[in-house]
Amino acid sequence: MFEKLEQISGRYKELTELCASPDVIADMRLWKGYVKERSAIEETAETYDRWKRADSNLAEAEALAADADGELADMAKEEAGRLAAEKAALEERLKILLLPKDPNDDNNVIIEIRAGAGGDEAALFAADVRRMYFRYAERQRWKTEEINVSESELGGIKEATFSVMGSGAYSKLKFESGVHRVQRVPATESQGRIHTSTITVAVLPEVDDIEVNIDEKDLKIDTYRSGGAGGQHVNKTESAIRITHIPTGIVVACQDERSQIKNRDKAMKALRSKLYDFYREKADKEYSQTRKTQIGTGDRSERIRTYNFPQGRVTDHRIGLTLHSLDAFMDGDLDEMIEALRLADRTARLQGKQGE
Repeated sequence: MFEKLEQISGRYKELTELCASPDVIADMRLWKGYVKERSAIEETAETYDRWKRADSNLAEAEALAADADGELADMAKEEAGRLAAEKAALEERLKILLLPKDPNDDNNVIIEIRAGAGGDEAALFAADVRRMYFRYAERQRWKTEEINVSESELGGIKEATFSVMGSGAYSKLKFESGVHRVQRVPATESQGRIHTSTITVAVLPEVDDIEVNIDEKDLKIDTYRSGGAGGQHVNKTESAIRITHIPTGIVVACQDERSQIKNRDKAMKALRSKLYDFYREKADKEYSQTRKTQIGTGDRSERIRTYNFPQGRVTDHRIGLTLHSLDAFMDGDLDEMIEALRLADRTARLQGKQGE
């Protein structure tokens, strides 16, 4: 682990120097690339520096405690105990930071919000949550772009789809997927009674168009004599080509040309098109399944989070965190909640890895 941390620390220092280099600054594309890479390892490098300082200070405190007498020795022992606890905590943090990243973490996202149980009030809350994410995106200096909106009669939204574009958008927003429950007195309620409504949120990573990369090792290529019309030539030479893509079982064949090379080129083009369709369909199915898993049914009993307006609090039920700052939260101040969710996810993955 520490060998890996030394490499990260060295790279971080190198990137810091590169980002300050006039030659690099002159090339904006190169500079942005270095800044992005540096930002990705910044927390790990800085945490490792803190660990090294704690380790060094601990050694000094232990040496002083061993050599000193009386009150000075007691003070040194107390300091050593504090530093040992700090070092252990930083080491656990480093283990979490070294966990493999979700490959989609740096992707832009598509967010879908739909009104669930609660009629007009659910649609009004859906509009409030959409604004909440827009405000959060502004705070992160991300861009948002509407894709589709279906409004209700009272100014709410039945459903809305929009994209959020920015570095690390998926890494921070992916935990928003699920059923969000609101408890408040609706604007349409004349008796002042508290109602419970729900909306569903799905957060999906944007993926680039699928590129079909064909590995020659995955191909079984057969040659055979062309049949049918074509005269003596096609019957005497094995110019026809049959290509089997072993991982998918897709088979293409071509015998149109007299040249085996030309038939192979045509067959490869056909295979590439078939593979594109195959992987696109697979990706679409996975996308749909992910969305279905994320949004649930929208029933009131299914919820990841509750927004209680009368008490001014928001509670995330997955990690048991309650914040008593609902107004600020609805205005896009989501950092504390999102960071707590990210830490809980990393901790769970670390425990899973240690249990393997």
